[in-house]
Amino acid sequence: MAPSFDNESSLFNFVVRDGNGVKGIVDSGISTVPRAYIQPPTEQINKNNATKCEIPPIDLSKLDGPEHNQVVNQIVRAAETLGFFQVVNHGVPLELLESLKQTAHNFFGLPAERKAVYRKEVSPSPLVKYGTSFVPEKEKALEWKDYISMAYTNDDEAVQQWPVECRDVALQYLKTSHEMVTKLLGALMGNLGVELDDSKIDTFIGKKMVNMNFYPTCPNPELTVGVGRHSDMGTLTILLQDGIGGLYVKVPEEADMENKGEWVEIPPIPGALVINVGDMLQIWSNGRYKSAEHRVRTTSTKSRVSVPIFVSPQATQMIAPFPQVVEKDGVARYSEFVFSDYINSFFGNAHDGKKSLEFAKPNLSA
Repeated sequence: MAPSFDNESSLFNFVVRDGNGVKGIVDSGISTVPRAYIQPPTEQINKNNATKCEIPPIDLSKLDGPEHNQVVNQIVRAAETLGFFQVVNHGVPLELLESLKQTAHNFFGLPAERKAVYRKEVSPSPLVKYGTSFVPEKEKALEWKDYISMAYTNDDEAVQQWPVECRDVALQYLKTSHEMVTKLLGALMGNLGVELDDSKIDTFIGKKMVNMNFYPTCPNPELTVGVGRHSDMGTLTILLQDGIGGLYVKVPEEADMENKGEWVEIPPIPGALVINVGDMLQIWSNGRYKSAEHRVRTTSTKSRVSVPIFVSPQATQMIAPFPQVVEKDGVARYSEFVFSDYINSFFGNAHDGKKSLEFAKPNLSA
């Protein structure tokens, strides 16, 4: 018989403190979603009335040929409108992508006590954190997701400190995607009049992290979310999604495209990686590039995995719109700040759309 999770404090202890995660609830045999995971009606996702995003993926191999300028224009156009696009021929081996998905399933299939070693409060390494939802302590309704997060400093520390069950493929993913990230950033920065050379690259992607996300099957997917509405705080996110789907992006009201203000689904494309613009790129570009507001639905049929790489500035980096862009625009739409302060604000609040960017808005009353 499945345990009762009507008492929210016992649920919290079972899921968060004991490291069972959402997978532990599902494995206990529940037939309905515990109350703590039921989202307000405004946050629930109706998959039947969502439009699929039909924008074809961008072929990155053409960046090195005669169609270079056209491909750069495609990348820039995507960053200026939806803030999301998919890429193929990206240089990350397809067999590695398959291995990443299998490794993620294997890791979350481990006994709870093996994963719980890496809970934030007890993890033997500051680089590794196993958790559930986003900030469970702050959320009105919890997200139906477990994750393992691995911060990168250097190869030696990753090999020594990342979980042995997933470190090798995660590290290979990070390293083989670096050239792609550099090319994408070069295209986006070049369009803003910012030259990207080797000495400057760490200014934009000095902080790197690989996550493995696990969305267990859900008995009432219409009542829950895998991840709530948010934009990513960093520079770019590179996401491997599996074939199940469930990633939705909001088309900005001001976008020059169809479905303004609506949520569109980003359908999985075999072998493709999803790229999305983060808040820092929106700020550096003075709002020209749009960090993508996105969310994830759950499913009742099969557990889903995704594997994002988050690239960001170093925590000590000063952030402000590029002067040459501000000069053209005639106004700075964001204030200067230290990235570590933005990080603290971002992780100090529950997901709430693009509200994270309000931290960087100028204080006009000052």
